[in-house]
Amino acid sequence: MIQFDIDKWQAWAPGLASADDWAIWARDPCDPESSDAQPDVSFLPPMQRRRLSRLARMVFAVTAPLAAGHPPMPLVYASRHGETARTFAILNDLASDEPLSPTQFSLSVHNAIIGLWSIQQKNPSEMTALAAEGDGLEHAVLEASLLLGEGAPAVLVVVAEDQTPSVYAPWISDVSFPYAVALLLKPGSTWQLRLEAADGHEALTQRPHAIELIGALLNDQPTFQHRWGRRRWSWQQTR
Repeated sequence: MIQFDIDKWQAWAPGLASADDWAIWARDPCDPESSDAQPDVSFLPPMQRRRLSRLARMVFAVTAPLAAGHPPMPLVYASRHGETARTFAILNDLASDEPLSPTQFSLSVHNAIIGLWSIQQKNPSEMTALAAEGDGLEHAVLEASLLLGEGAPAVLVVVAEDQTPSVYAPWISDVSFPYAVALLLKPGSTWQLRLEAADGHEALTQRPHAIELIGALLNDQPTFQHRWGRRRWSWQQTR
């Protein structure tokens, strides 16, 4: 079992950008419709904005408000599929014997987004990129709790997924809409997270775990569980 405090959170999905948007959603949760909507990252210099994919923009949009006013802190980023769209574009160029873009390649690797974040924030703190399964939220929180245990006064956790190209539809069915969720974690005992073995007959969590967490926070839900495969994650708010 691990313990921590969730000091603040920020989330984005199509049509859900502000705290008020999410509060309305939490009263009657449903999956946001997929769209080409982009989060607002007008706080970034134009040159940098042009280089960012939608996935990267989502990460910056939810993480920047939590980092504002704080000294540099570690960040843990989790995404199951990462920059799949960029990788697919590179594979198409290879198949067509087109010259490859070094920039496109460098931005396609899984830790590219946190590298860009570190540069933009001038933040030399430890940055971790996880390629987790559907319970990437819990693995990221676990990683962050280890950093808190080593003395970090605060850690940013961000979980983000963009929709993958349609050609992957037969193999990727867990991202029905793009989303990003960021948490500012601090040492404390307000929340407890426990990993248990699931028996395989329990229902899987319906929505992405990070989105379900936002709903629980807004509805003051003190306990809930997320299941992925044979892993059951039990969340409990102690006060």
